[in-house]
Amino acid sequence: MIRFIPFCLALTLGACSRNTPAASTEASAGPASAPLAATAAQQVDPGKPVPAELPAVLARVNGEAINKADFERAIRDLEGRAGGPVPADQRDRIYRGVLDQLIGYRLLAQESVARKVAVPETDIDARIAEIRKQFPTQEAFTQTLEQRNMTVEGLRNDAREGMRIDRMLEAEIAGKAAVTPGQLEDFYKNNPDQFKTPERVRASHVLIAFPENADAQAKAAVRERALVVLKALQAGNDFADVAQTNSQDPGSAAKGGDLGFFERGQMVGPFEQTAFTLKPGQLSDLVETTFGFHIIKVTAKETERTLPLDEVRPRLQQFLENQNREQQTDAFVESLRAKGKVEILI
Repeated sequence: MIRFIPFCLALTLGACSRNTPAASTEASAGPASAPLAATAAQQVDPGKPVPAELPAVLARVNGEAINKADFERAIRDLEGRAGGPVPADQRDRIYRGVLDQLIGYRLLAQESVARKVAVPETDIDARIAEIRKQFPTQEAFTQTLEQRNMTVEGLRNDAREGMRIDRMLEAEIAGKAAVTPGQLEDFYKNNPDQFKTPERVRASHVLIAFPENADAQAKAAVRERALVVLKALQAGNDFADVAQTNSQDPGSAAKGGDLGFFERGQMVGPFEQTAFTLKPGQLSDLVETTFGFHIIKVTAKETERTLPLDEVRPRLQQFLENQNREQQTDAFVESLRAKGKVEILI
């Protein structure tokens, strides 16, 4: 499936990214970072190897060149979003995937010009202002432009092109991406594993820490301090107050030791084993991990369950609509490719 790489500043500066449908369950409702090998059209056949030294022009789309500089900028952006370089064993696949994206984007840009899609300058001003707000100072904004060898005028041109394509696509696929009740219900019925939430525990803790290289004598001294705290809790002192005063976990102490909900595999072994054994409201004895001695209190437990359709309907609706939009966009690009002339030179 094609993932287009528009050269508006929002993407060039890493200030925004193309929306990708997320899974529909609570456990995966947040953003996720895809591996680099899966980021750039992994379904593209790598074909013949991409040469180590790229030519000045990699492809032509209806006579318009996709040059080496544009391609290398797209690769840098991809690596920046993925957080690492292109794996050597995936180079051919990823490079050809990126080139395919650039070709698709160029076809869309050309078609938007042919259709005379207009974008008011005020809308471009607003887009640039949104991007500028993501930088702490004007100087940081300017420095980033310079690092990318871009000018404000070039940025405006990129933004105009990207917005023109967006508006053309919206008009082209309007009404075609609607999700029918049957499609939604079929997806829910046929993908039950995507709507399961695992067993979860919500717990608070007090950590009395010892250094990573602490010897037995040092650990024994820390244990004595932890026992004093444990006895105070067993005597009925408020857990949150005790955690705020005594816990040495900077991430949770200010919140009364609250760690929120977590699943199996998210905590160190001894901590996890104890937390999933305790009942809500129950206090643990001292639990030793590599961080120190913990006193754990479970505040809530949730068993594994399948989320009902009504609970996931809004997110599932959005996911399927995005999926339909991508399919319609891919089909539109393929139609442009079929009637155009695309020359791949590597």
